[in-house]
Amino acid sequence: MRFAAKCRVKQSGAGLVLGVLSLLLILPIQAESKLRSPWDGHAIKLTDLPYACPAIVHLSADLTTSGFYSDSKSSVIDPEKWKAYAATSGPYKDLGNRIVDAADAYQTTGSRNAVDCALQHMDAAAKDGVFTGKMSSNQAYYVQGWVIGAVAIAYLKVRESGLVSVDEQKTILAWIENVVAQSEAYFEDHRKKSSGDAQNNHLYWAGVEVAAAGIAANDRKLFDWGMETYQAGISQIQPDGSLPQEMRRGQRALHYHLYALAPLVYLAEFGEENGFRSYADRDYAIKKLAKLCIDGLGDNSFFVKATGIPQDTPNGPPAAEQISWARIYLGRFPDLQLAKLLDEAKSMSYMYLGGLPPAHLSQAETKASGGTL
Repeated sequence: MRFAAKCRVKQSGAGLVLGVLSLLLILPIQAESKLRSPWDGHAIKLTDLPYACPAIVHLSADLTTSGFYSDSKSSVIDPEKWKAYAATSGPYKDLGNRIVDAADAYQTTGSRNAVDCALQHMDAAAKDGVFTGKMSSNQAYYVQGWVIGAVAIAYLKVRESGLVSVDEQKTILAWIENVVAQSEAYFEDHRKKSSGDAQNNHLYWAGVEVAAAGIAANDRKLFDWGMETYQAGISQIQPDGSLPQEMRRGQRALHYHLYALAPLVYLAEFGEENGFRSYADRDYAIKKLAKLCIDGLGDNSFFVKATGIPQDTPNGPPAAEQISWARIYLGRFPDLQLAKLLDEAKSMSYMYLGGLPPAHLSQAETKASGGTL
């Protein structure tokens, strides 16, 4: 039975028979139903507004880059290593930004020119085989996943525009599936080796990447793998809301709790869109993590006490990477403290999460900040 097929059956006489018959009737429907994203079903009126599309940049199929931390806890950034990492990974992240920005321009203005721009860049990258070659290091695999995950979400944002040709669809989706297959293989291998990155936030980010690709390609196997990483993540959440793997990150413990929460919220939303009560799993475990993170953005003393090290967060208004998940979360769980933090943020666009959160959730966000608890 798939991850998605959850049911309860009475364990007695006729009730058991009826339950089994109901399950047999439901399962084929589930198998045939099209996977949905939070951007589906929200009509956007096409416009002829112009969009300044950047020139196509052709990139190698291979990515050679390295990590940038200087300590065993991966908490202290080495300036020289960071400089080298930014130079080597930058062009690939720029590709993600170009695609995501264009997709968001369509979402916010309806510009058909923006859709065309996003598709041009995706199609060119697909034909160049970007990310389909050799990844030189663990960090290269992370960059591969962040960017292709963002591209998959950008595709979800434009796929109902009516402007995606059959050829573009085939080319782009084949490329995305090819790349995410590498990511899945990488993390499966590291799971067997009990490597740290197969047990922490990196796994959840891979889950968003693979689940988004699964939705885009209507591939249940990919979607199920992505959602299994959600289960792995929330199973790590302690009664106080903390994540042991992220608490080991010294001065960046709070930073990495926020960094782990973001993909878990997106995965929960993907699950909810496809018929599952993901937020309720493990007695709403994700709410415990969210509360700890929300409190931490105002007062990080919990993390200081737990690690014995001053934290590098918060530092002014929350950045998009720390708070953009909140728009989705507030649509499910109104919270005045979180709404205030969201209001303070200067940007909601985070490339790793495919840019802006779903626009239709801004209404729920406004309601949450209006004191409707």
